[in-house]
Amino acid sequence: MDFFSYRDGQLYCEDVPVDRIAKEFGTPVYIYSQATLKHHYDRIKAAYAEFDPMICYSVKSCGNLNILKKLHEWGSGFDVVSGGELFRVLQAGGDPGKVVYAGVGKTDVEINAALDAGIAYFNIESEEELANLARLARDKGKRAQCALRINPDVDPKTHRHTATGKRESKFGVDLDRAMTVFETFGKESSLSLSAVHLHLGSPIYSAEPYVEALEKTLPFIDALRAKGFAVDTLDLGGGLGADYQTGQTPPTLEYADKIIPMLRGQNLKLILEPGRSIAGNGGLLLTRVIYTKAGGDKRFLIVDAAMNDLIRPAFYGAFHFIWPVQVGDAFVPERREECPPMDGLEKVDVVGPICESGDFLAKERMLPPAQRGDLLGVFTAGAYAFTMSSQYNARPRAAEVLVDGGQCHLIRRRETYDDLVAAERV
Repeated sequence: MDFFSYRDGQLYCEDVPVDRIAKEFGTPVYIYSQATLKHHYDRIKAAYAEFDPMICYSVKSCGNLNILKKLHEWGSGFDVVSGGELFRVLQAGGDPGKVVYAGVGKTDVEINAALDAGIAYFNIESEEELANLARLARDKGKRAQCALRINPDVDPKTHRHTATGKRESKFGVDLDRAMTVFETFGKESSLSLSAVHLHLGSPIYSAEPYVEALEKTLPFIDALRAKGFAVDTLDLGGGLGADYQTGQTPPTLEYADKIIPMLRGQNLKLILEPGRSIAGNGGLLLTRVIYTKAGGDKRFLIVDAAMNDLIRPAFYGAFHFIWPVQVGDAFVPERREECPPMDGLEKVDVVGPICESGDFLAKERMLPPAQRGDLLGVFTAGAYAFTMSSQYNARPRAAEVLVDGGQCHLIRRRETYDDLVAAERV
């Protein structure tokens, strides 16, 4: 799952005790395990090796330049959803020829920048976007490679805020309209509409939604080819889960074993867009208890991390395993789960300092006794943690640290109060 483990009651990231990181860089702090990131990238590459896919890591999940540089070194391309994410990829030395660009509201400025960079594919979300891209590409004398994002009307059985493959979604084009899009734009001289894109949502904890989507999409590709459209690429998107609890996500190979047989003989190049499945278990948010407090029948641990550092619990009702950094032998967790089978745990709400009742990291969670000054690890915080962070309540964003074996490196400094107002000094 990852390279965070307890040794003699002390939490380590690879070979670095995490309390050392707290002493050196303060809290809250995001800690990433390079070995974990590499492990999950390699698992995906190996699982789909038969198709030699273009793996395009989803920048929105965790976009630190230093992590993007590592992924580029390992051979990854990138999935971007904004001009800013494309800029990050280019700053990290990423190959624009291995970039796919999704998003329902690409502006002319963003599209022109992507055309100039020479990205691999625009993942198209609507007819108007395709018409606009054709115009902009024509003005530049370029031919834009495109993948039409289709909605196969499949329920990915995930949170409603992250389900994207249903017919009613703001993303993509439903299957009934997709043929008309190809008939309208498939012969446009400034476009190469040669690919189909799927993205069902995230996280998805079963291969079945992908199987159902392919059962609808592959006949559609056959129908396109029968009408003379040279479709040669399938972008299967991302959405694979991460282990927020031990064993929650099937092995990558289990997804691949269901998907690969369906693609054999289809003569399609394959693109994958993993994000959470690479970065999720690769990160930990380290926080310190500021105060403990009783309130009615509740007990609170007030920590120095907050919803501005990790909004997923407040936004999605998401679960993150939380556990003290230092514990006695009786409290070393064998599994990460909501209710570990241990005696002596206390029911607490883990909350932050922000002036919102919704500012919590966990509610009614069973944890070992904790007191002021103790460090807590919030696990599986590598994806959609820092990238969704903010400066709400004028809280400077936390530092990011990358661990490689026995070494740890600051990869983003902690913001200062001056950073809060720098852009306003105009």
